[in-house]
Amino acid sequence: MNTVLLNDHALDYDITGSGPTTFLLLSGWCQDHRLFDQLLPYLTGRHRVIRADWRGHGVERSVQRDFGYAEQADDVIALLDHLGVTEVVPVSTSHGGWANLELADRLGPTRVPKVAVIDWLQLEAPEAFIQDLRTIQDERTWIRGRENLFDLWRAMADCPPVDKHLDQEMAFFDFDMWARSCRVIEAAYTHWGSPLRRMSALTTPRPIAHLYSQPDDPTYHQALADFATEHPWYSPIHLGGRTHFPTLETPRVVAEHLDVFVV
Repeated sequence: MNTVLLNDHALDYDITGSGPTTFLLLSGWCQDHRLFDQLLPYLTGRHRVIRADWRGHGVERSVQRDFGYAEQADDVIALLDHLGVTEVVPVSTSHGGWANLELADRLGPTRVPKVAVIDWLQLEAPEAFIQDLRTIQDERTWIRGRENLFDLWRAMADCPPVDKHLDQEMAFFDFDMWARSCRVIEAAYTHWGSPLRRMSALTTPRPIAHLYSQPDDPTYHQALADFATEHPWYSPIHLGGRTHFPTLETPRVVAEHLDVFVV
């Protein structure tokens, strides 16, 4: 990984592959570029791919001040400017989607003509989910809350890459980052209502693909299909996987859909 100092923070990134489309891969909170290790080989033969770690998520884990998805967008835009990237398709996972839409809105459709989000809860947050977020914001209960999440994700399927990601990557972020992530995510749902409403509020709509495996629920599938009918620029694509981590479980399928999306 390369490191550059932007907005008073060290940001780690790498660039691989070549092609007419530049993908920018952005993880969720308390994750890093390794989330895309399985996906990268399927993309770099046809596309230029940038992986970027959020501030406090790379080699340097300390941060000088609190931040949220607006500051994450600040950093990514500064990195794109630093690299001279004039057109990009950002691809985010989970709640990295809030910053993804923020940077897309700011840069406009000329520079960000399309957006992809992966396995991001698209509807209003259930009360149980909000309670889980609050459990992790409390230093007395955060470990239990995080382990409850890990247990939930593990129970979806026996997937060694997911186990490795949880145990050797996500588990090594500290309380401050986990609490910050849950605070920012809760605030985003409170402010916007849902990711679908945030998408509807884009200043200039553009094609958005949502690639997801979970939740695999008919009601959820129908809600996304109904939104797509009302908003033709939105494309929900059910991947058929059994975990919350498509880039680790079904990377070839994810890459195939991204290939089609940017044609």
